[in-house]
Amino acid sequence: MLIRYVQALLLFIAMVSTYFSRVNIGVAVVAMTNANSTNPNFPEFKWSEREISYILSSFYWGFFVTQLPGGVLCRRYGAKFIMGLAIFVSGLLSVITPWCLYWGGWQALCVIRVLLGLAQGLVMPCVFEHLAKWSPLEERNRLGGFSQSGYDCGMVLAMGLSGIIAESCIGWPGISYISAALCFVWFILWLVFGASNPSDSSFISESERFYITTSNAHENTFQEGNGSTPWKAIFTSVPFIALLITRSAEMWGLTTLESQIPSYFHGVLNVEIKTNAFYSALPFLASWLTSYLFMAMADILQERKIVTLTALRKIFNSVAFWIPALGFIAIGFLDEDDHNMALFLITLSNAINSGETIGSSLNIIDLSPTHSGLLYSIINTVASIVSILSPLAVGFIVTDVHNRYQWQVVFVIAAGIFIVGNLLYIIFGTAETQPWNTEDYLPSDDTDNEWHSYKSNFSDLETMPTHQQQVDFQNNKI
Repeated sequence: MLIRYVQALLLFIAMVSTYFSRVNIGVAVVAMTNANSTNPNFPEFKWSEREISYILSSFYWGFFVTQLPGGVLCRRYGAKFIMGLAIFVSGLLSVITPWCLYWGGWQALCVIRVLLGLAQGLVMPCVFEHLAKWSPLEERNRLGGFSQSGYDCGMVLAMGLSGIIAESCIGWPGISYISAALCFVWFILWLVFGASNPSDSSFISESERFYITTSNAHENTFQEGNGSTPWKAIFTSVPFIALLITRSAEMWGLTTLESQIPSYFHGVLNVEIKTNAFYSALPFLASWLTSYLFMAMADILQERKIVTLTALRKIFNSVAFWIPALGFIAIGFLDEDDHNMALFLITLSNAINSGETIGSSLNIIDLSPTHSGLLYSIINTVASIVSILSPLAVGFIVTDVHNRYQWQVVFVIAAGIFIVGNLLYIIFGTAETQPWNTEDYLPSDDTDNEWHSYKSNFSDLETMPTHQQQVDFQNNKI
């Protein structure tokens, strides 16, 4: 049994459980406020549209706060503890949600959702930190792509199953209970098989451990989680800044695709896509399945050395950004008679956009396996701000939801951001590991050059200087 594949499976299940508990609130709120549409045997709540909007957005109030701390905590205490705690707490919060609703109404539900956001804000930095430690360079596309496909799987399950659960004998409370069960089952598996790094695993073979560590060329101290963070080097790194802008552009386009398209369907095409579980889940189902096609293609290109890793990242990201950009523009020219074509374009755009995982998403690990969790938390904090600004911009532009020309402006802006964001990535992006990845990174000066010259004398891991020898060398030079 190859333990690195077990770790990837655990990350996949973790993403399924977290996204299921995050997204199912849309269906749950409908069931809570309209019992006749699901199971009338359970209580119905009379909430205003404003109160419902508070409920739907409250998760992200907490989620935004813990993005950056998540990278720091995971770096310090390891993914096993931080992610395990976060998802276990998510399960507890899901279990008590129905009881809290009976006791405190919509306000209590908002508090639960904020706490859930605080917990789950820690998860994704841990996912990237864990991938960096367990994914050999040759298998990074495969393991990383598979792990992150849990996002689309969780979305499909949340949209496709939540309505069925609400109509069943367990009613809308069952949505929370199923969410909790997923979290708890994953937590048990994580306790048994999860390990923050290959050195901590009791199941891994020596040959697999050696393969992972040598493939990633980790520093001795990398697995220990020690050392300082080169903040200045990170924030002055051109490839990182380019990646930050690119991922923010991705978030703008994704927010438009997921949040605004249903409003466009309702206002211009006169189709209520939100209430149709099949329509809602179809784009994510297509994205989930297509992501495996992209993984296979990336493996072939990398194994046969057809293109460099940098070129591979840029090719996949260009496809994932520019084809949906054209889809945005095309959708804006469709009218009520073309709603099937619009649904096809949305599904196609979402499916093609899944290629960004092989593109700029995994590029976070390429730049710095050592600091990947922290890099992700920085990028996602900025991207979360973008996800807040995007709907506000749409609200400013679209004053009449039935006005197709106003929506065309929204889609052209989203397409332009996709195009420009990826263009910057093509120009300045790279898959080369950055100098500040190492635990012993020093500013670029004579000491730095001498240190790397010193390290180059050691040709293999067995003769590599110990952490204390590295520290002594630096102290003698400083």
